[in-house]
Amino acid sequence: MVIRYNGELYTVTEFHHVSPGNWRAFVRVNLKSLRTGRVIEQRFRAGEEIDPVRVEHQNWQFLYVDGEDYVFMNTETFDQQPISKSMLGDAVRFLKEQDIVELLVDGETIIAVELPNFVEVLVESAEPGVRGDTANNVTKPAILETGASINVPLFVNPGDRIRVDTRTGQYVSRVK
Repeated sequence: MVIRYNGELYTVTEFHHVSPGNWRAFVRVNLKSLRTGRVIEQRFRAGEEIDPVRVEHQNWQFLYVDGEDYVFMNTETFDQQPISKSMLGDAVRFLKEQDIVELLVDGETIIAVELPNFVEVLVESAEPGVRGDTANNVTKPAILETGASINVPLFVNPGDRIRVDTRTGQYVSRVK
């Protein structure tokens, strides 16, 4: 859910209804700013008015990079729109051409970009693992087709397709 709070747009990432004994109930909410990405905790009393914002979720396809902007195309209307790298966040390093992302749109204004939580990428280069070097969770650096560098287990070789969590930037599994 997207709400307007203190003149700024926030997404509700987590909420808990708390009713402490003989006190009045309230809702404890974690709000993530769509402009800065900062997370704040806020309490709302029971019956307090909030201003919900109606946003539309649209699928857009990543086309190419133009300087500091990433150009996306609406999959339904074929409109193209440049989006700044700062709006995309850190997960942009796993974005490949032709990937589909979800944009939150308020009328004509793009509010936020939601990249997929998991992506499948090709390992371009990785050092060979040393046989017998299997202490506890030994990893090695690998360069992906997007240019990003992450740590992967020793058994991952160049040419393997792997699944990566874009939120943490960590290896998840090998794709068959």
